[in-house]
Amino acid sequence: MSEALQRDEEALRHHGDADAAPGLLDFAVNVQGDAPPRWLRDRLVAAMDDLARYPAAAADTRTREAVADRHGRRTDEVLVLAGSAEGFALLPALGSELAAVVHPGFTEPEAALRTAGVPVIRVLTDEGAGHRLDTDQVPEAADLVVVGNPTNPTGVLHPAEHLKELARPGRVVVIDEAFADALPGEPESLAGCADVPGLLIFRSLTKTWALAGLRAGYALGPPDLLTRLARPRPPWPVSTLALEAVTACSSPAAVAEAQRAARRLVAERAAQAVALAALPGVTVLPGVAPYLLLRLPAGHGERVRQDLRAAGVAVRRGDTFPGLGPDHLRVAVRPAAAVRQLVEAVAAALTRVPA
Repeated sequence: MSEALQRDEEALRHHGDADAAPGLLDFAVNVQGDAPPRWLRDRLVAAMDDLARYPAAAADTRTREAVADRHGRRTDEVLVLAGSAEGFALLPALGSELAAVVHPGFTEPEAALRTAGVPVIRVLTDEGAGHRLDTDQVPEAADLVVVGNPTNPTGVLHPAEHLKELARPGRVVVIDEAFADALPGEPESLAGCADVPGLLIFRSLTKTWALAGLRAGYALGPPDLLTRLARPRPPWPVSTLALEAVTACSSPAAVAEAQRAARRLVAERAAQAVALAALPGVTVLPGVAPYLLLRLPAGHGERVRQDLRAAGVAVRRGDTFPGLGPDHLRVAVRPAAAVRQLVEAVAAALTRVPA
């Protein structure tokens, strides 16, 4: 492997947790809260009494039933995952001959496909067009298309009808909806859509429920596609605790709680965007997700990021996302007190940027 290819591979495998560190104020990782809510922790603690036994098929069925009820799907249209990242790792099992991955976007799908030897074409959205997806840029020959909605790190929400246009006979369209439940009403979600052939939806519990360490999520789609996707999995791929978490977080009460949190995030995001956009040289790019993509003065992004780290603030670097550069930073939406610290640290760093 050439040095350039190795750097590219390392960039694709870079995630926000690598930018965070103990003791830093964390704007790098898009997890809301420091721990799951008490009621969810109590459910998980109770489930620990079953850890001496292998995860039961009945538990998997119960979880799939809960997810199916939540999205108005059939049980056989649900595959419980050890986090949506497992779903991306399984994509090569679909046997794609040419994959198209929309960028800037979550990089793990491309990394998994390239590692498996699947040819990948990058479809780059344009900042000047608000990073909206132009479906005409997706090659007709692509038999697998991967796109986030809302997209990470741009926060752009693509219209559902627009994404449906990607469907073709013989093509699989994977939509990463890891942040869909962080938007009030889950607009433009296709999680309940069962009439588009070849459509797979990946969902994660990580962000809303502070479960990054548990690895819990699921896929929705046609049963035959889910069977193909699951073929390489080992026995008992999803833990007892992850099954319990997915079941619990799919209940009507949990969905209602997530929506209350989503409404709070809208207000927090708006206030954070205004505060950051007021800083000289800082551009807050349009988006709706629980994170913001910033563009800093040209040539100074990396130094500002390092200054922030020295000041005790971690942000997500942007240059590991295809289509972005070192002057882009992603920051998670946080409560007002933390945002004040971020704004003060960015303002201080910018005073050292030459006019």
